[in-house]
Amino acid sequence: MRSSVGLRLSWTALLCIVALFIGLLQPAASVKEHDFKKCDQSGFCKRNRAYADTAASTSSWAAPYNIVPSSVTFKDGQLNAIILKTIDASGATVRLPITVSFLSSGSTRVTIDEERRQQKDIELRHDSKARKERYNEAEKYTIVGGLELDKTSTVASQDDKEIRIVYGPDSKLEAAINFAPFEVDFRRDGNSHINFNDRGLLNFEHWRAKREKEEPKEGEEAKPEVSETGEDESTWWDETFGGNTDSKPRGPESIALDISFLGYEHVYGIPEHTGPLSLKQTRGGDGNFDEPYRMYNSDVFEYILDSPMTLYGSIPFMQAHRKGSSVGVFWLNAAETWVDITKGKAAKNPLNVGTTGKTNTQTHWISESGILDVFVFMGPTPKDVTTSYVNLTGRSAIPQEFAIGYHQCRWNYISDGDVKDVDRKFDKFKIPYDVIWLDLEYLDDRKFFTWEPHSFTDPVGMGQQLLDHGRNLVVLIDPHIKKLEGYSAYDQLTSKNLAVRDKEDNIYEGWCWPGAAHWVDCFNPKAVEWWKSLFKYDTFKGTLSNTFIWNDMNEPSVFNGPETTMPKDNLHHDNWEHRDVHNLNGMTFHNATFEGMKSRKKGELRRPFVLTRSFYAGSQRLGAMWTGDNQADWDHLAASIPMVLNQGVAGFPFAGADVGGFFGNPDKDLLTRWYQTGIFYPFFRGHAHIDSRRREPYLLGAPYTDIITAALRLRYALLPSFYTAFFQANRDGSPIVRPMFWTHPSEESGFAIDDQLFVGSTGILAKPVVGKDTFSVNIWIPDDEVYYDYSTYNVMATQRGKSVSVAAPLEHIPMLMRGGHIFPRRDIPRRSSAAMRFDDYTLVVSVSKSGTAEGELYADDGDSFEHENGQYIYRRFNLSGKTLQSVDADGRDAKSVKPGKWMSAMKDVHVDKIIIVGAPSDWDTKEAEITSEGRTWKVRVAYQPAEKGRAAYATVGRVGAAIGADWTITIA
Repeated sequence: MRSSVGLRLSWTALLCIVALFIGLLQPAASVKEHDFKKCDQSGFCKRNRAYADTAASTSSWAAPYNIVPSSVTFKDGQLNAIILKTIDASGATVRLPITVSFLSSGSTRVTIDEERRQQKDIELRHDSKARKERYNEAEKYTIVGGLELDKTSTVASQDDKEIRIVYGPDSKLEAAINFAPFEVDFRRDGNSHINFNDRGLLNFEHWRAKREKEEPKEGEEAKPEVSETGEDESTWWDETFGGNTDSKPRGPESIALDISFLGYEHVYGIPEHTGPLSLKQTRGGDGNFDEPYRMYNSDVFEYILDSPMTLYGSIPFMQAHRKGSSVGVFWLNAAETWVDITKGKAAKNPLNVGTTGKTNTQTHWISESGILDVFVFMGPTPKDVTTSYVNLTGRSAIPQEFAIGYHQCRWNYISDGDVKDVDRKFDKFKIPYDVIWLDLEYLDDRKFFTWEPHSFTDPVGMGQQLLDHGRNLVVLIDPHIKKLEGYSAYDQLTSKNLAVRDKEDNIYEGWCWPGAAHWVDCFNPKAVEWWKSLFKYDTFKGTLSNTFIWNDMNEPSVFNGPETTMPKDNLHHDNWEHRDVHNLNGMTFHNATFEGMKSRKKGELRRPFVLTRSFYAGSQRLGAMWTGDNQADWDHLAASIPMVLNQGVAGFPFAGADVGGFFGNPDKDLLTRWYQTGIFYPFFRGHAHIDSRRREPYLLGAPYTDIITAALRLRYALLPSFYTAFFQANRDGSPIVRPMFWTHPSEESGFAIDDQLFVGSTGILAKPVVGKDTFSVNIWIPDDEVYYDYSTYNVMATQRGKSVSVAAPLEHIPMLMRGGHIFPRRDIPRRSSAAMRFDDYTLVVSVSKSGTAEGELYADDGDSFEHENGQYIYRRFNLSGKTLQSVDADGRDAKSVKPGKWMSAMKDVHVDKIIIVGAPSDWDTKEAEITSEGRTWKVRVAYQPAEKGRAAYATVGRVGAAIGADWTITIA
């Protein structure tokens, strides 16, 4: 008996070792596309695409969805009605309640549900414990405000065919809802911009009982699975892919809708994918994709480029743009979703009015389950659309100040001694950085909240050295918990019943880095409370106040799961199926960690820093993301820029890519150019695979170490400008780095440009070099303003809508300064952002053609939430003629806020100097007069006249005015 038990244990151990070995090997090979579904391998996507094909090819096509006129009611900004879906020739129908909510912001929300499922009047197969309703709780995790109804909206007209609602600011918006067939036309200023169901592709797969197949008689072939209405039901009740079978206890329940952007050629958003910023068509043709964009958060290591294939995160928010106008939609559904995009010549629809623009972009949204829940944003500017979206889903958190510095990471620093050595060498070579990271190998046997006892013997001493140097540590914490009795986290997770369950209602077991593991169910409030407790200093021993967190693998990644993730028929809290909440899963884990990091001891309240790989709409409230496991090659470097830009357009701007590429060994030129690009990523981290060579900047040698150091110092000099851009993102959703269509929405030739960017509102226009053996770039110029070279102050020979060539030897980053801007810098080289905390500022003024300039500076303590209590500095600078002023941007009086510790210390922080590029010749004077805080004094002005293409410039300094005070400088 003992020997057989021992044999079983031996085989179990062997299988564990083999499975773990396979898991460890997994990232070493590039992604295999056939491991992930295409549309025709995803039953509901294939069915809805076929539905669209039938509608397009049938001249007599009539959409089978009609509003019952007598059911329509409108009160206090909300319309309610019943849509009848005709399901067969007999006229049998399904009732679908619809609500259209007109919001005070000018946005509109359209929701459609299925009455029978609402009433739980269905039967589940397989004795499933899953919920009978369609999933309707995505709002709980995603929406944080902006749902107030516009009670001033009114019915402009109504008959038995249509109702028209006028709403929005100044009543300039209108929704025309057609009853038969159901269709909604959204108009602004009398013109149609967005239309729902104008192609008749609305499809609500209603519940129906499964008809059991007749077993074929001997010698007969099995009959195809065809429903009474002739539909292919082979994937309605279960579906197999890659050896995994998904049981479907509720049967088919997909939803789909066509959304047309009338007169719009360009659409952006719906990350995360590789490819251009302006999204491609997906129905084939020259240069187009053949597959729809897929949103199904997945662990896709070494992903391919220029593809609609799903990646790690999903934000179902799309913005459409044409000259002078932007609109957008937010598809609030957390299930697997596909989006087809086609474009065609704008044609008049009698239901649409005043359409302008030559091209319509037609989109087809398809989700596996849940209700139909769509928000419509009517612009008219890109900023208006983004602001409307983040008013609903939340604005980007203002991060810890260190978090926008440089992060040094690899898989893995092998010991606490290794970490200390890297830290010392950065100082030895005078290279700034703020954070060093630890990947899997710091753990004891892949058990989270532990330390490897042989290589990380003194984590406190390691953390203390970093703290003494003003630096921070980030450690990896994933959502899978190793199955091991006696491991505290495992014992608590299982005893408290806080884990995800399988379809049989047992704790789900899968494989990830630890081998056999269970997954924390962060949809369960009790699981969140438990998870938060694990980050306390006295629980997660070895961590200090400068320890922060990295959430990886939270799609979730399951090495032996279908498409490397969790089975869709798993069960979460309240018995919702995983299929319903998959794209939300990573955000719930990110949120639980965020909440845990707010307060790690009694009386503490600090801004967390938590990096996530998986994300959804609303994740911007919680921290940063990165683009996952990229490769060390030039194409991946180039692809990182549109990916980061698209994250900003989609409301999640704290984004970056692994500098140098995660997989592989970049040559020195590539690594150098990647650092020069990375300084413009809002999240700036170098990272590398465990099998790659060490590539810390100090290892490269001359001239590369010096060039990379100069790039890093430039990022640190510009930290005040980046921090100000983060503040702007927090206020109104503005991207940190901005594409051309966003900054210049009327310049049509810039709408598809995605390889250059503006940094916040600084006027800095950068185009990093992303090509091998490339030593010049062409920067597209969006306007008639003057542009100066950032380094030389040369006046560029620019022309609106044309490109200007900029030399880019290896040591040079192509950067221009647009006239009319003022931006802050801190110019003293330091080891970290903490060492710069109370340094004086430099202001750089790039004078416009009209002789004016303006800009902003935001600063706070970079750590706490005291900025929410008024403890911040927010200045607006303005140059007009010979006068430069600084005023409080919020109009606050100096006495209106009692200064706390940080603001009191900032009274000793001053403007050191002001560099005025493009200063006119009559500034050739020796003095400037400064008035501030009741005093007046004079300072020296050093004037350099224009010569050989370089602009004239003046340096005013030392200024000596407090950065937080009002002041006026007048050139004598």
